[in-house]
Amino acid sequence: MNWISNVVRPKIRSILRRDTPENLWIKCPDSGQLVFHKDVEANQFVIPGSNYHMRMSAVARLKSMFDEGRYEDIALPEVPLDPLKFRDEKRYVDRLKDARTKTGAQDAVKVGVGEVEATPLTVAVQDFDFMGGSLGMAAGEAVIKGMETAVERRTPFVLFAASGGARMQEGMFSLMQMPRTTVAVQRLRMAKLPYIVVLTNPTTGGVTASYAMLGDIHIAEPGALIGFAGPRVIEQTIREKLPEGFQRADFLRQHGMVDMVVHRHDLKATIARLCRVLTRAEPKVVSQEPAHEEPLPEAAQ
Repeated sequence: MNWISNVVRPKIRSILRRDTPENLWIKCPDSGQLVFHKDVEANQFVIPGSNYHMRMSAVARLKSMFDEGRYEDIALPEVPLDPLKFRDEKRYVDRLKDARTKTGAQDAVKVGVGEVEATPLTVAVQDFDFMGGSLGMAAGEAVIKGMETAVERRTPFVLFAASGGARMQEGMFSLMQMPRTTVAVQRLRMAKLPYIVVLTNPTTGGVTASYAMLGDIHIAEPGALIGFAGPRVIEQTIREKLPEGFQRADFLRQHGMVDMVVHRHDLKATIARLCRVLTRAEPKVVSQEPAHEEPLPEAAQ
């Protein structure tokens, strides 16, 4: 009896058991709707029912932007791993190792060069899944490298921002990336090249206080949280209730902080159109009109 219950039955169960992948379904943070992961992925990580914009990895973002998903991956400068030998609950080098294993990326920013609707473009993307997209030395060097690449190749530069702010484990080294990236933006200005910033959910802290708010055109994805300090911190500081939708994309557009709020499905066409206007390039023939057309901001007219 023991042989049957302890050996035979477990073997039969293991044959009949079907393991379900953990990420097979995605729950919408807005509506609570359960959606099949492959459907969300095919829809550029936008929940079909609620239109909620999920986060995208840097690689997925680059593939969705460039024609046929093809682009040149730009090699980024190497930086010291742990200049301060920082340790809290874990060593900083261990946190970096975990983040690299989880995302498959070396750090929070990835840079690619390719064509968007036949328009040459340099694109940098911050990946929030890598330590909250925090701005450290490696991320700062990547943004600067992206801007320098745009100057060298005479292309517009587009930055997809997604960050919780500066990386505390690097202390002052992290904060120094704010003025360094600001200087790199000035090089784009001197070269008379367009700089377009796409603010995704969330964009906060030192990134908002530096290169993310220095673009020629600022585009926000629907529902994106954009600001320096979070709403809860502001409420606790001023001891007042904030307006509905405060620091969200639509609220900021109404108050002049961003130029456009553009659906993710229309980002590629909108950015290509802006680049052609800002560089005075010949219009390209596109096969399909965007579904959510928005007028160009005054700065581009």
